[in-house]
Amino acid sequence: MAYLSRDILEQMGFKRLGKNVHISDKASIYNSDQMEIGDNSRIDDFCVISGKIRIGSFNHITPMCLVAGGEPGVYFEDFCTLAYGVKVFSQSDDYSGETLTNSLVDRKYKKEKFESVYLGKHVIVGAGSIVFPGVKLAEGCAVGAMTLINRSTQPWGIYTGNPARRIKERKKDLLELEPKFLEEFYK
Repeated sequence: MAYLSRDILEQMGFKRLGKNVHISDKASIYNSDQMEIGDNSRIDDFCVISGKIRIGSFNHITPMCLVAGGEPGVYFEDFCTLAYGVKVFSQSDDYSGETLTNSLVDRKYKKEKFESVYLGKHVIVGAGSIVFPGVKLAEGCAVGAMTLINRSTQPWGIYTGNPARRIKERKKDLLELEPKFLEEFYK
């Protein structure tokens, strides 16, 4: 995997671009003028990132992820991870058949849902999971692989299934490790 140089990243016209940002030369970035990326974050191969996006510091979007911020946006706090193949959507068509669908049809013939998505600090979303519009993944949540998240979560839970359900509490030991990591990192 090769990363785009800092010069190329700056030429892309991001709304904000932190320090030590790594974006694969195989990632597809659309609407970079609407994107804010914090320090020490990384976007890997074959990701598609589009629309209004705010990525905090120390975030990792692993290979083959889709983050579709659209107009409402997708917002990541610090220390978030999307594992392989996660898809995050902030807008969706109505599939009921009452209206037309797809991006080639004028909005007046469609009934779309437009709602922001938020990932709180220390959220990790497992491989192949899908996050729907309007979802708020609360601080410290861990989402198991292949989970469909169509409702907001409560803090520090572990969620799995289709649809997602809370199966147990997530430990908070990592909160003690965070300041130690940051102190060592910034020495």
